[in-house]
Amino acid sequence: MTNETKFASSANNGLNTQRMRAKRFEEQQIQEALFKDKALTTCLMEKICDPTNLNRAYKRVKANKGAPGIDGMTVDDMGKFIATHKERLRETLLTGTYQPQPVREVEIPKAGKGKRQLGIPTVIDRLVQQAILQVLQPIFEAKFSKSSFGFRPGRSAHQAVKQAQSHVQAGKDIVVDIDLEKFFDRINHDILMSKLARVIEDKRVLKVIRAFLNAGIMRQGVCIKRVEGAPQGGSLSPLLSNILLDELDKELERRGHSFCRYADDCNVYVKSLAAGKRVMDSLKQFLSKRLRLKVNEGKSAVSKVTERQFLGFRILQNSKINISEQSVEKMKNNVRRITKRNRGRSLERVITELNEKLGGWINYFKLIDRPEQLKGLDSWIRHKLRCYRLKQRKRSYPKAIFLIKLGVNPRSAWNTAKSGKGLWRLSRTPALQQAMSNAWFNKHGLINLEQRASG
Repeated sequence: MTNETKFASSANNGLNTQRMRAKRFEEQQIQEALFKDKALTTCLMEKICDPTNLNRAYKRVKANKGAPGIDGMTVDDMGKFIATHKERLRETLLTGTYQPQPVREVEIPKAGKGKRQLGIPTVIDRLVQQAILQVLQPIFEAKFSKSSFGFRPGRSAHQAVKQAQSHVQAGKDIVVDIDLEKFFDRINHDILMSKLARVIEDKRVLKVIRAFLNAGIMRQGVCIKRVEGAPQGGSLSPLLSNILLDELDKELERRGHSFCRYADDCNVYVKSLAAGKRVMDSLKQFLSKRLRLKVNEGKSAVSKVTERQFLGFRILQNSKINISEQSVEKMKNNVRRITKRNRGRSLERVITELNEKLGGWINYFKLIDRPEQLKGLDSWIRHKLRCYRLKQRKRSYPKAIFLIKLGVNPRSAWNTAKSGKGLWRLSRTPALQQAMSNAWFNKHGLINLEQRASG
């Protein structure tokens, strides 16, 4: 071996030694940090049971209202129960003997097909969960990724969409769209509890969280044991989901990926389809092996961002934000239901019901870059209302009188009223456009979506 070879070998050995030392130092730092965190969490149950914290939890549960659990106790009944049993409640929590009741199963329609299962805890269980959440959330919040946006204080869907837009502006216009199959129903209890135990030293807190996870589901009078999953409906479930999926966030950060995650909806942005397919395949394996979670093949894909939606929005090739077609169609279905012609409600009442839906909808979607996109939807809604009003007038005579009163020329009004055209075609005639004009709808308070989005 030449002197030059010996020198190179020695240099490599020295470099490897430095790397090993750096790795050991990093592991030591992690362990010290974990020990420090756990040292701060040895008496969490006392903080949870602090009267100030319990009062905050009580007010929050009271404000959230909600349906009763299996015991039938309402939010209004909670105050009387607490006044009589608060010391007993605190005692069971402090001694680690608190036992949650099973949740009441409720099914609600999903945005697509099928139904979503909710588990409604009893009011007292909701109070305890809220008290735990208020103490645990600040501890874990500091550890979560900046690219996680769902169920976190001070973070929103709008922030997630804006960050996704910034990734597309950076040239990463291929999205790895990951949807987890029945995520809340398939949370692995052991994996989740191991993550909690890394931070929480207080065994009583771990015990009560495990008890909430294991609480059965009351289905048609039968209590069904649960061995996995966290019921949607409890205030702790969102935090627990973020604690579990934080490992996914950290793995994506370790790999240097650009991503946005909102609850179980995760989008990773890359520059090519080939890279996207590699990311999708590796993440499927990671989720399956590390978190025991399965990717929903039907809802997940690797494609251009223009072909996918994220939180109801679509990002265009020029990185502008639009409302997705699915979101528009969902709103149209709401309008169809409210303006169903045989409902027998006054037009004023129908407009009030529409405004309740349209107001919240446009407040969410006002993030879009092109408000003029909503002009067609505004026009369609007005046509639906014209059809509804004409249906109320029924015969030719009341239709003609209605149009004449609204300033339509009598001849035109009578020709329109006696026309054999269907209601939808009639709603597009000049007479109806004049009688129930845009200004007429504005006067009656109908929300103009384009104007709201522009403002």
